[in-house]
Amino acid sequence: MAKKLVIKVTAGTDAPERCSQAFTVAAVAAASGVEVSLWLTGESTWFALPGRAAEFELPHAAPLPDLIDGILTGGGTITVCTQCAARREIEEKDLIEGARIAGAQVFVSEIMPDGVQALVY
Repeated sequence: MAKKLVIKVTAGTDAPERCSQAFTVAAVAAASGVEVSLWLTGESTWFALPGRAAEFELPHAAPLPDLIDGILTGGGTITVCTQCAARREIEEKDLIEGARIAGAQVFVSEIMPDGVQALVY
């Protein structure tokens, strides 16, 4: 089993099932003791802002705020893509506690070591 799981979410409310799957897998992995790094790109970037995850609804899916809490309390990290944040005029000070902004070089450095599994939703 991978020692670290890096998940990149490319969808938000534009593809709610794909978005929810990514957050669910990340939260389950974190709860299972896997080191998790969740990357928010594209429309999922908005969920790093306070209150925005609570606006997301998908029948029969866990609420995004609960999944985010599970990721962060399970020792996981949440990162917003630098370019995606800039296009939406989001700054680090705007993010929920525990989230950060970083670019492709950090993403690549996270996915390249042995023992890392990367998934893209």
